[in-house]
Amino acid sequence: MSARDRIESGLRRLVAASWAERLGLSFAALVASVLVGGLIVFFSGTAATCQEPAYGVFGLTSCYNPISVYSVLVTGAFGSILSDPFNFNVALTFKETTLLIFTGLSVAVAFRAGLFNIGSQGQLIFGGLASAITVLTAGPLLTGVGGFLLVPLGVLAGALAGALYGAVPGALKAYAGANEVITTIMLNFVAEQIAFFVVSAYFAAPDSQSVETSQIPPAAVLESALFGSGSDFSIVAFVGGLVLVAGLYYLIKYTAFGFDLRTSGLQPEAARFGGVDAKRTIVSSMALSGAFAGIGGAVWVLMVLGRFQTGVPALGFDGITVSILAGNNPLGVVPAALLFGVLKSGSLAVQLSTGVPIQLVGVLRGLIILFVAMPEFFRLLGKQFVTTDREPAVATDGGEQTPTEPSSTGGTDDPGGER
Repeated sequence: MSARDRIESGLRRLVAASWAERLGLSFAALVASVLVGGLIVFFSGTAATCQEPAYGVFGLTSCYNPISVYSVLVTGAFGSILSDPFNFNVALTFKETTLLIFTGLSVAVAFRAGLFNIGSQGQLIFGGLASAITVLTAGPLLTGVGGFLLVPLGVLAGALAGALYGAVPGALKAYAGANEVITTIMLNFVAEQIAFFVVSAYFAAPDSQSVETSQIPPAAVLESALFGSGSDFSIVAFVGGLVLVAGLYYLIKYTAFGFDLRTSGLQPEAARFGGVDAKRTIVSSMALSGAFAGIGGAVWVLMVLGRFQTGVPALGFDGITVSILAGNNPLGVVPAALLFGVLKSGSLAVQLSTGVPIQLVGVLRGLIILFVAMPEFFRLLGKQFVTTDREPAVATDGGEQTPTEPSSTGGTDDPGGER
């Protein structure tokens, strides 16, 4: 067997892996990343200067204890969760998780349609800006109504703004043949500059040294009911994210639009011969993707900051990694976003408690993400070059229904939902 045959065989096995096999592979990758990261921490500590070694093995001492580092990483993410389930560390972890659920869904829905939406960051910025302006404008007009209208209004404005901004690269690709990777990257910069101009010129907060809007009305803020003030996490937003996960999973798996979206992503030519309107699917998929990112921006404004401020965190770019970790499966976005949330909040505790340099903490985070994402990355890559016996058939003549076509009894494709 030649090297090429061995590579193709490995890719074919990876593509055909069941969800249980993929879960086991991800767990093994996580363990491997911890072992490699532990070795890096230990040997980095041997070159550092300290008054007393923190760890030693076989006569070799290190200023950093790898076991303590990973222990603090976990406890820093969840705190004393058994004695206090609603502590600040848990709130910080779930705040990051909630925001990444929206951007992860945004990238995943585009991936499923065969589109690479790198513009989630720009769509998130537009969504957050539209949400802040809407509640600031509507707040004085809806005095006394409270958050019953302002919060849904702000989220709806964010979703619409994100959808419209996401539809732009979709229309450019569908009707002008523009590459969506290039256009979405460029539109990220456009969104940043437009947000900077609009806020600084028309909505700047008085007496503020930052480019930001005024504080939104208190009734529009998503309160931290269970976790106390200052945690910037609302269980309502988290539950809303889970509802969207379930809704998108149902949309992709059991509806005609989801069937068009999936077939366009898997076999574009076959989808066109089967009667799928490719241009409409591209535009609507990108608009839906932008809507999820826009909701993420609205939640960032209504839950975290309480205003719009330029210099938005790279939540849209993190959503790309979250989606790859999840295998572009909406259900997988939740654990992938949670892993990111744990790493983000836990790494802060590692930096503060163990004395490990921030650069080394970043290496540990990157190793975990790299190791866990690589199997899914090669699996997605393998889909482009190999086929398996489990590859579903796609109707090309509009005739007999295939096993993946939506019906009254639901689809029968694999549980992972990537097909």
